[in-house]
Amino acid sequence: MRQYSPDLTPPWKKPQQPVPEVPAEPGLVVEEAGTGFCGAVIRCEAGTVTLEDRFGKHRVFPMEPRGFLLEGRAVTLIRPSAGGPARPARTASGSVAVPGARARVARAGRIYVEGRHDAELVEKVWGDDLRIEGVVVEYLEGVDDLPSIVDSFAPGPDARLGVLVDHLVPGSKEWRIAGSVTSDHALVVGHPYIDIWEAVKPSSLGIEAWPRVPRGQDWKTGVCRALGWPENTGAAWQRILSGVRSYKDLEPELLGRVEELIDFVTAP
Repeated sequence: MRQYSPDLTPPWKKPQQPVPEVPAEPGLVVEEAGTGFCGAVIRCEAGTVTLEDRFGKHRVFPMEPRGFLLEGRAVTLIRPSAGGPARPARTASGSVAVPGARARVARAGRIYVEGRHDAELVEKVWGDDLRIEGVVVEYLEGVDDLPSIVDSFAPGPDARLGVLVDHLVPGSKEWRIAGSVTSDHALVVGHPYIDIWEAVKPSSLGIEAWPRVPRGQDWKTGVCRALGWPENTGAAWQRILSGVRSYKDLEPELLGRVEELIDFVTAP
């Protein structure tokens, strides 16, 4: 015989189990249950909460019971107590920081960066964002190796490949190689500078401008000479890197390209 539960109350008449009440503190990352919009709390007022997603888009939602998901579980957002932080913390890239967030399991997609200095700069400014998104950055020794790397990686819809190269200008060798490997699932972008050093704003280093180095002379060595720095490019780079505290210390031509790669690799 079929077994029936002794409780014959229809599901829609049963009282819902209580869920935790969570203060809508700035920086708290939640998902709105009805729309799936995920973002960090940036303000809470008059029974509503404003969320900002990683692309900077804002949406306002009513703070209804069981209206949000926190780490996959239903919660009710409530107004935080007075005296809480007024503004969410930001990462070096300008994104909303997620205190205590664990690194996401690595995606199949990857970002390759040409040059060790480039990789160190990307890590310093975008490292927190990349770990939350589960994006691994790998070092590309030279753009000449790019075709074989792309062939071996075999990018596809679920494993996109993004590449950042130096001095990507029309007609250059780098430009031709980038064009030969670009596809729907592989994106190569670059900045116009001879070296990643130039992507750091001179004002952040206390200099008026990057020196012009005569053609035929090693650029980094020439820069050190012109600025009166010891001709030790490793030490010079550490000096430059220490002057970078956030995205505000970088030129827009680099900022836009890195953000473009992150969006490309993490796109659904």
